[in-house]
Amino acid sequence: MTYSALEESNRRIAIEAYEKVIISFDSSRVDEYFSPNYIQHSTLAADGVAGLKSFLDWARAEHPLIKTTIKRVFADGDYVIFHVHTVLSPGEAGAAVVDIFRMENGKIAEHWDIIQNVPTEQLNKNGMF
Repeated sequence: MTYSALEESNRRIAIEAYEKVIISFDSSRVDEYFSPNYIQHSTLAADGVAGLKSFLDWARAEHPLIKTTIKRVFADGDYVIFHVHTVLSPGEAGAAVVDIFRMENGKIAEHWDIIQNVPTEQLNKNGMF
């Protein structure tokens, strides 16, 4: 896939933020990657950077064995989309997650997510990833 210079920059910044903040639940690094005017659409966290920091601290304590694997990352203009597999505890099937970030001035300005549990039985053999 070919990206414009802006899309590639957005993609690179978002991947770094995902790895260093989201996957590691590191609330101390939120300000490096998220806009001070950050808008949260996920129903799992309160709005703004304070809401994100609070969620990350809660999630780190609540799910110390979580494993998140990035499967795909797409960029389209100011948007970067992640397709990830998250397993809260070893041995569980986990969930397929799509995170959508809107980038602004080199930082994440807005976030949406879609979460679907990985079923134990499927009607096809294609899998979710």
